[in-house]
Amino acid sequence: MYDQVTLGLNVDPFILSALKEDITSEDVSTNSVMPHPQQGEVDLICKEDGIICGLQVFERTFTLLDSNTTVEFFVKDGDHVKAGELMGKVHGDIRVLLCGERTALNYLQRMSGIATYTSQVAKLLEGTGIKLLDTRKTTPNNRIFEKYAVRVGGGNNHRYNLSDGVLLKDNHIGAAGGVKEAVKMAKAYAPFVRKIEVEVETFEMVQDAVESGADIIMLDNMDNDLLKQSIDYIAGRAEIEISGNVTKENIERIKNFGVNYVSSGALTHSAPILDISLKNLHAV
Repeated sequence: MYDQVTLGLNVDPFILSALKEDITSEDVSTNSVMPHPQQGEVDLICKEDGIICGLQVFERTFTLLDSNTTVEFFVKDGDHVKAGELMGKVHGDIRVLLCGERTALNYLQRMSGIATYTSQVAKLLEGTGIKLLDTRKTTPNNRIFEKYAVRVGGGNNHRYNLSDGVLLKDNHIGAAGGVKEAVKMAKAYAPFVRKIEVEVETFEMVQDAVESGADIIMLDNMDNDLLKQSIDYIAGRAEIEISGNVTKENIERIKNFGVNYVSSGALTHSAPILDISLKNLHAV
């Protein structure tokens, strides 16, 4: 959960940018029908079952437009919501409610969709001891929102950005001249407190990663036979992550391999939105 300090420091610039994208000079439609201030309220209604996420961001979108806007929530982030459920009410100048509606809902629908999809995938791993991780495959300038939504849905965050950890992928390995060379160079450069993770695609790369002392070995896009061979060879000498086109539909294939982590870009790049609306706007 964001506290108010974190919320202001980290997300306000992104929300303001989104509002500026939607209101370059004025809201012509709203100004046409509402030329003067008028207090009103509108209902926040969920239109399908799911996990709600992003309520503070939803609220902040309106208060950045007008600090006198108030939001009364009947749910909290992480709650299971049902189709037709009244989740809250927004009170304020009707002009503000109309101007901020789409941007606020875009954040709430997107974050709730990610939390819902993540929850569905996480449930498939229950009892396995495997941690479900996201990736950096996020919408530009929305990573802070999308990775938060993964956590609300019961997943875990992989590295936040390129400064957050060493992950040697295929192109790093190619640039360095091989797995052993890449790991050696990373150990020489990176602080000793950082773990070194290596992405591998063949058994020979697995052998090189183990021999070079990688801390985490990511088995990428391997079939079942190669996964088993690789895991048996690693034999506890490194932590193991499985990755590569992992989705809700195919995660059952890999849940019983006894690895430490499964990462899925689909959590953020393929989750559908959760349908949410603002309805019944009226003056008060």
